[in-house]
Parts: sequence; structure tokens; C-alpha cells
Amino acid sequence: MIRDLSSAALKEIDRKTLLHPFTDYQQYAKTGGRVVTRAEHIYITDSDNKQLLDGMSGLWCCSLGYSQPSINLAIKEQLERLPYYNSFFNCSNDAAVSMANALVEILPAHLNHIFFTNSGSEANDTNIRLVHRYFDALGKPGKKNIIGRHNGYHGSTIAAASLGGMGYMHEQFIGLTYTHHIQQPYWYEECRDLDAEAFGLVAANALAAKIDELGADTVAAFIAEPIQGAGGVIVPPASYWPAVAKICRDRDVLLISDEVICGFGRTGQWFGCQTYDFEPDLLTFAKGVTNGYQPLGGVAVSDKVMDVLQSQSVEFAHGFTYSGHPVACAAGLATLEIYKQTDIVGYVAQDLALYFNTRWRQLADHPIVGEARTQGMLGALELVRDKSSRARLAPESKASIYCRDRAIHHGLMVRAVKDSMISAPPYVCSKAEIDLLIDRLVKALDDTARHYGINES
Repeated sequence: MIRDLSSAALKEIDRKTLLHPFTDYQQYAKTGGRVVTRAEHIYITDSDNKQLLDGMSGLWCCSLGYSQPSINLAIKEQLERLPYYNSFFNCSNDAAVSMANALVEILPAHLNHIFFTNSGSEANDTNIRLVHRYFDALGKPGKKNIIGRHNGYHGSTIAAASLGGMGYMHEQFIGLTYTHHIQQPYWYEECRDLDAEAFGLVAANALAAKIDELGADTVAAFIAEPIQGAGGVIVPPASYWPAVAKICRDRDVLLISDEVICGFGRTGQWFGCQTYDFEPDLLTFAKGVTNGYQPLGGVAVSDKVMDVLQSQSVEFAHGFTYSGHPVACAAGLATLEIYKQTDIVGYVAQDLALYFNTRWRQLADHPIVGEARTQGMLGALELVRDKSSRARLAPESKASIYCRDRAIHHGLMVRAVKDSMISAPPYVCSKAEIDLLIDRLVKALDDTARHYGINES
């Protein structure tokens, strides 16, 4: 089998045959990359037998780490009993039905309907279809525009990437004409003169201005992550979300909370909208719903939206072959059972996240850290040359890339986003392992400071 080959052979085949997401193919063809071959608890091991503490929970998804035998067993038993059936033609499967019910039990009380997809990208594509169908049913077919945020991420299909505000992605395709973007609530990068709460209101009012510019009778929805994850763990000021929710209510604009990263305990409560105390009309989920063991995503739909969709006898012409896949739903059921039996969301909020936040924020004292921000089990560090001016260490975010590579050298997997270092560790970390994460990250910061000639004293 290929997996039994030497590390060098594996890397060569990978370099020549496998196309990776978000990758410079010319560069990868020359240098290749890392091949991960096994994982246990919160550690991954590559083909060179190098072990890394996974400070990113896979891709924000393995919140319970890599050693959950009950999820493995649920997948095996489902494969043996019913490996597949579709949700078309007035059919379903018991795993999908059970999973939908289990989600409704933990979601905010007004979200009682589930549409399953295979990913967050597909779920956000689904949101577009649901939003447009909703306003068509209300006799408001002109409400088609959807507003997102600059530097927001909602997936990489053409529709989902159009909702997102990643400029470098938009350069490579023609986006949907009815998507628009506003300022993000990124206080550290975008504001010097206002305190965080005042800036939060400015960022929120950018939504009101955009709706008024387009005309409220043309705007269908606003989509945003409670905390921008892939954009750099942008934690909004406390003033931001209450103002945004009111703006949407007052202007008859649906509010979509993209919880692909923030959901299932990551922000300290089951969902980020609960952390920031707002009620979305639609909620996108994926990633942590199965602990990354199977691909599963979806949309939680509010009673308000569903009442309208059910008011007319019109087929919702949308769906996927694998919507409600029984094996993925079995993995999701087993994952939710672990969350509930262990009350790990409560433990994160009341204990582990407090410890992680304390240790992470101590990094603000490092000479190249301009800001250390956290919420729940999310953290970001802004790398700077000068704290007062916020001048960056190097152009084109080279310093964060260097720091990430040094972290990997020291046995820690973290991520570089622009000039920030970000982390989203698993909930099953011990406090000693949080200390280990911080210690290894400090070594990378020290290396980076020396590399760019910054005095560490």
C-alpha cells in the first residue's frame, strides 16, 4: 500500500499527484510538504515521525481531539447497517432524522429545522437559496442583495466565496453580482482614534449605510461569523453585535450567523450567537459537528423563515446527493453525545477557556506582540516591530510565516493569517498541555524577534 512507503516516497507522490487547497502549485511542485500519517489525543505525527501539538484542532474541527473511540464505533455500526440512502423523493434515513432532532435540542429555541449539506460552503450556498425563496414567497422578489464583510470567510465555492470578503479569492473568479461587503470590526488593524466600543458601533453602522445605499427593499440578508476565524480571529467589540441585530430587524433584513468555526463550544457557549446574545434567522454549521471525523454541514432554519417557506405549495429546488448521509449523521450523533455527557462546553466556558485566555493574554508582554486577543478557545497575536505605532515586522506578512514555521520546528501546529498568529486548540487539552502550547509558541516568537533584530529584553 502507498501508506507503507518511505517518507520520501510518500512526499514525492504527494508533490506530483495531489492538488492541495489554497496552495501555490508552482512552489509546491518544487518543495512539497508534510504528510501526516497518524494522530492521537491532541498530537499529529508526520511521515518523518515528527510529532506536533495540534494548536488548530485540525482545521478548526477536531475539538475533541483524535482519540474518540465512540465516534469510530458509531461510524462502523452505521456502515454495517445502512451505509447510504438519500433524502430525496419523500425519503429519509433514521440517522439523519435523529441527528436533526439532536441538533434542535441544543440550538437556540427558535431554530427548529435542519437542512443537511456536506460542508460549510454548501451550507452557505443553501442559505442564498433559502433567503431568496423566503422573500419570493413573501411577494418581495426584489430583495436579492446579500451583504457580507471584508475579510470574512464563508467557504470556497463560487457562491460561498462571493459571500466572503477575501479579496485575493475574488481576483480568481467572477463573483455573484448581488453580493456586497462592508467594514469588518477589526479594531486593532483599522482604528487608531476610537476606543473599541465606539469603533464597534462605527463598524455596525457601516451595515446600515450599505443597506440604505442599496435600498432596504433590495437587501435580503447580512451574513457574518460571530468571530472571524480564517480572517485572523477577529473578536468584535461588545457593542458590535447588538447594533447589527437591531439594524437587521429594523430594515427587514435576515441575519445569517456562520457558525462553522464558532459553533459547538468554540466561543465558550454552544454557539457564537449565544456568546454575543443575538438571534439569527439562519445558522450555518459544519466542522465541529462531527469532530472532523466525517464531512457534515448544514443550515439551522428559524421558525420565522420556515413558516413562510411552508406557506406555499412550491418545491424547494435544491439539494445534494449526500444531504443527511447516514454515516456522517451517525458520527454527528456520537459527537453530540460526547459533548452532552461530558458537559465539555460548560467545562470549556467555566475552566479551560479561562486558563487558556489567561496564558494567551500574557503573550502581550512579548516585545513583538502588539495585541493578544482571545474568546473561548480561540486566540490571535498581532506581530509588530513597534507596539505604539503598530508597525509590522516585515512586508507581505513574511514575519508571521516565519513565526509559524518556527512554531512547527518547535513542535506546535499554529496558523499564520496576514500579520497574526492564530490558534484554536482542542477542548480536551489539559492545562499542562496549554502551558506546553504557550511555551512552544514563545520559542517561535523569540526566534522571530531575533530574526528581525528585535531586542527580547
